[in-house]
Amino acid sequence: MDLRNFIREALVQIAQGIDDASAELKDSTAIVNPANVVGTGGSSDAKVYGYLTNDRPESVRLAVQRVDFDVAVVATTGTETKGGIGILVGSIGLGGQGKSDTSSSSQSRIQFSVPMVLPASRKF
Repeated sequence: MDLRNFIREALVQIAQGIDDASAELKDSTAIVNPANVVGTGGSSDAKVYGYLTNDRPESVRLAVQRVDFDVAVVATTGTETKGGIGILVGSIGLGGQGKSDTSSSSQSRIQFSVPMVLPASRKF
């Protein structure tokens, strides 16, 4: 896969994953990639990404956390007819890989963050 297609496919799948998570959490107090976030003004390493601002009382400030991802994408090609591409997350491998006497593989890493309001113990 060339770089252009890799970037396109990675961004499309990240965006679709965010959409899927938002839809799945619609009945929760969690919010994936919320709008109306005011930053903390701190460093980029801060634990809190910002605070949700809307019509809530001043005493209730919902913290927006930054969820960091570091994903390794491994592509393998071989002399057999079977080849594959897989995603490695931590020590868990997902995807198909072919078996071959002669093979080559390449690994790319994608790092990204998604802001999220974590679920609260009660609805406001």
